[in-house]
Amino acid sequence: MIYIRVYDLCRENCIAQKHATALHEIIHAELHAGRKVELDFAGTRRFLTIFFNLAVGQLYRDIPADVIERSLKVTNLEDLGQRVYLDAIDSAKLYYNDSEYRKAVDSVNAEEELACA
Repeated sequence: MIYIRVYDLCRENCIAQKHATALHEIIHAELHAGRKVELDFAGTRRFLTIFFNLAVGQLYRDIPADVIERSLKVTNLEDLGQRVYLDAIDSAKLYYNDSEYRKAVDSVNAEEELACA
């Protein structure tokens, strides 16, 4: 099992896209190689859903949920972080498993991008 102390990457703030992407790349490679991963969130205090979407949620795109749930362990995540994490995971599962939901989300995102352009 590979152990990742998230604080070493992000400090107290699990909010930056670059940190989430780096974390995702490590987790993805390890799970694809058949290894287990422990994410230790000790010392982290601030969380954004997008961080968890990028770091963990997109794993559900090409790794079966049962593999992720069996191989990825999250520890020392405070209550608020746990709620944000679980919301992100629930949304990712829905997005990657329900094509109608994915089309609706993608449509709204495309409309928002056009409105901001």
